[in-house]
Amino acid sequence: MRLLVLGAGLQGTACAFDLLNVSSVTHVMLADMRVGPLPTFLAQHAGPRLEQLALDVRNDDAVRAVFARCDAVMSAIPYYFNANLARLAVEAGVHFTDLGGNTEIVQEQKQLDAAARAKGVSVVPDTGLAPGMVNVIAQHGIDQFDSVEQVKLFVGGLPQEPEPPLGYQIAYSIEGMVDYYTTTSLVVRDGRPAEVRALSERETVRFGGDIGDLEAFHTAGGLSTMVYRYAGKIPTMEYKTLRYPGHAHIMEAIRELGLLDTTPVDVKGQQIVPRDVFVKVAGDHLRKGKPDLVALRVEVTGSKNGTRNTRAWQVLDYYDRAHGISAMMRTTGYTLSITGQLQASGAIAPGVHTPDECIPADRYFAMLAERGVVVQEVQV
Repeated sequence: MRLLVLGAGLQGTACAFDLLNVSSVTHVMLADMRVGPLPTFLAQHAGPRLEQLALDVRNDDAVRAVFARCDAVMSAIPYYFNANLARLAVEAGVHFTDLGGNTEIVQEQKQLDAAARAKGVSVVPDTGLAPGMVNVIAQHGIDQFDSVEQVKLFVGGLPQEPEPPLGYQIAYSIEGMVDYYTTTSLVVRDGRPAEVRALSERETVRFGGDIGDLEAFHTAGGLSTMVYRYAGKIPTMEYKTLRYPGHAHIMEAIRELGLLDTTPVDVKGQQIVPRDVFVKVAGDHLRKGKPDLVALRVEVTGSKNGTRNTRAWQVLDYYDRAHGISAMMRTTGYTLSITGQLQASGAIAPGVHTPDECIPADRYFAMLAERGVVVQEVQV
C-alpha cells in the first residue's frame, strides 16, 4: 500500500508513525506546506519508505498529481479543506479519510456518495477520537440491543497531573477549545434533534483508580451525523466532554463575563477582541506539554430479549514515554491510520460513510488493541 498523510503536525506525524510500523505499507508520503525536521519518534523511520514533500492543498493541480501516486489519503489538516480534498480524491479514484470535526462539511462530503461508488472508492470523514473512535464504539453498543432508549458519549483529553486553576492543558489548540465552549451542542431529545448550551448539564462520571471522578458537560461536534441518523429511532443521544471537577464552572464564568466574545471593545482607544486576548494569554499558560491521558466512556441503555439494562465501554490511554507520543496523538492519529488501512485493504465499501456507518468494530478494536489502545466493557 502506498499511503499519503496530509499534515505534518501532531496527528499527522502520529498517523505516519503508525503506518510505518505496518509491514504491508510499502510507502508513506507525509505532505505539508513546508518540509521541516521530523519529530524524534518519526526520524527513526527516515529512509526510502518515508517521503516528505511540500504541498499546498489549495493548489488543485498539485494535489491531483500527488493523489495519483497513492492508494489512500489520510487528512490531518484543518477541517475546512476536507470537502474539496474529498472531491479531488474521488476524481482521482483514491480512498480518502479525515479527522473531520465539522458536521456541515461532512454533509457536503456526503454529496459525493454516488461518484465515490462509481469510482469504487470510499470517503470516511470524522475519523479522529471524537468524532471517530467514540462513534464506532457507540454503534457497537447500539448493535448489542434490540431497542435503545439512551446513548451517552463521554470523551476527554487531560493532563495526568492537573494543575490549578483549570486542571487542563491544550491538546489541540486553544481556539478549538473556546469554540467548543461557546457553540451550542446538538443532541437528540425526545427522538428529535435539539440544541443545548455548551458547558451545561454537568454530571459526574466515575472512572476510579488514579483518575477518580471527572465532570462531564455538553460541547459541540462529538455526535456528528449520528444526531440525524438516529433521530426518530433513539429517544436520547448526547455527547459530553470530560474534565477534572471544577473546570466547567470556571470556564462558564469566563464566558459569561464576556471574555470569550468576538465583538471588539474599546480599550484605551483601541478596538480589542476579548476572545483574542483570552486565547493569547490563557493559551500561553495552558501549553504545558506534560504527560497526558485520554478517558472515553460510552453508555447505552436498551432492551435485549425483553430485558432492559445499561452496558458501557471504556478506553483509558496514556502518554507513550518510550516514543514521546501523547495519548491524544495515539487515539487520534492512530485511529486515522487504521481507517486508511481498512479502506486500502477493501474492508470498507465504496461510497461516503461516517465511521459508525462503515467501520467493522471487531476488526477495528483488534487493531487498536495491537497498539495498546484497549476498548473494554465495564460495569457502571
